[in-house]
Amino acid sequence: MARLEQEVGKLLRQQGLTLAVVESATGGLISHRITNVPGSSDYYRGSVTAYSNEVKIQTIGVAQETIERYGAVSHQVAEEMADCGRRLLATDICLADTGIAGPTGETPGKPVGLFYIGLSHHDGTLSRQYIFPGNRLQNKRQAAEAALKWLKEYLKNQKSQ
Repeated sequence: MARLEQEVGKLLRQQGLTLAVVESATGGLISHRITNVPGSSDYYRGSVTAYSNEVKIQTIGVAQETIERYGAVSHQVAEEMADCGRRLLATDICLADTGIAGPTGETPGKPVGLFYIGLSHHDGTLSRQYIFPGNRLQNKRQAAEAALKWLKEYLKNQKSQ
């Protein structure tokens, strides 16, 4: 079976779509996996690792009010990261993530392993919540895998329409 990032690349190429990523808690892991595929420059525009709130606000364009109201780890921020990233990087689709990789960072209602993945495309912007049970590196890997699986699912649904 082909690696997930190869399958995603094939679907993007077949559909003539471009991709960008705005990462926070995964620290560039999603982008790393995408760019490991030879020929990914055909569809991959680039990424921003927006680890700090200042970069999320000043570079990506997430509203400071959104972060203050919902927290940096929220579906609202994941969606704004994806939507703003899609415009900033002039791409068809943008994936974004925000989360608490651990081992610290837990707050009431937001445990270690909580991630939100955002996906912005021409039809709108969505997010999904995940809670992973691992350590820091496992959580980052699982979040990157979840983001790529969701992108593959989205692209397969687009292809069948």
